Amino acid sequence: MIGLIEKLGRDMQKPLIAFALGGGAAKGWAHLGILTFLDEAGIKPDLICGTSMGSVAGGCYAANKLDKLKEFAFSMTKRRMFSFMDVRIGGGIIKGGHLVAELDKYLGGIDFKDLKIPFVAIATELATGHEIWLRDGQIIPAIRASFAMPGVFSPIDIDGRWLTDGALVNPIPVSVCRAFGARIVIAFGLTSAVYLAKSHGKNGDDNPTAQSPTNPIPKDAVKLIANVRSGILKVKTPEPNIGNVTMASFNIMQDRIARTRLAGDPPDAIITPNVENIGTFEFHRAEELYNLGYDAAKQALPSILNAIENIGA
Repeated sequence: MIGLIEKLGRDMQKPLIAFALGGGAAKGWAHLGILTFLDEAGIKPDLICGTSMGSVAGGCYAANKLDKLKEFAFSMTKRRMFSFMDVRIGGGIIKGGHLVAELDKYLGGIDFKDLKIPFVAIATELATGHEIWLRDGQIIPAIRASFAMPGVFSPIDIDGRWLTDGALVNPIPVSVCRAFGARIVIAFGLTSAVYLAKSHGKNGDDNPTAQSPTNPIPKDAVKLIANVRSGILKVKTPEPNIGNVTMASFNIMQDRIARTRLAGDPPDAIITPNVENIGTFEFHRAEELYNLGYDAAKQALPSILNAIENIGA
């Protein structure tokens, strides 16, 4: 199979395989596991397109700095995470200068033209709502624009345009890969059907059979559903604070846009780690997310190889 990939790559004028890395804030650490597994499997992209955290992972991969990003991710703790939050009053509560300084350690001075793998970062222009494809100049400002989550990170001025998170317009940039002629697009999806944390319990108490990270499948699903319907098992959601409302709203919007865009332009294969139980800003759970991404890529391998075989037939 690897020989087939190499042969097709030599014969094609346009990119054969493209990776479309979606946004997902802290969940984006799962991209590291996905990229690692695919690299080990010999599936290497001719083009990488990334949105938000997908642009961070994709840009580092294209610059051959994925190991450095993994090292940084695994070193993240709750305390260290707060050290990167340079709070200010402006277009966002976090300026992002500390994070840019960290990226500069790995990507400083690297230009798009220096990359061996073509890379595109997706952002949104605030003034027009246009989808912006960044692929010229220094890559750090492009990545910074792509992950500028509204209200959290301040937007960034690039060539006279104020740019913010690309997830507002294209959460999983399959369409960008297609526009550049990719024959096979492998999407990395991190959107979730769970937007606001819920707890289960009888009379407000926790229920050991409820779904949780350590117990993903109830022992008796039929009984659980019957208990919910009868009212024996209460499903409760505590009143959310303003931060939870803001992030849940952003996640809902991102998920709905992703579903719509993927329905119109589906990828040839999609890798979707089970990251529902990971919070938006739980960057300290990098190792867990890495493993979830690695395992999801392994499970998706048959569909990826099938897509490659069909192109080569």
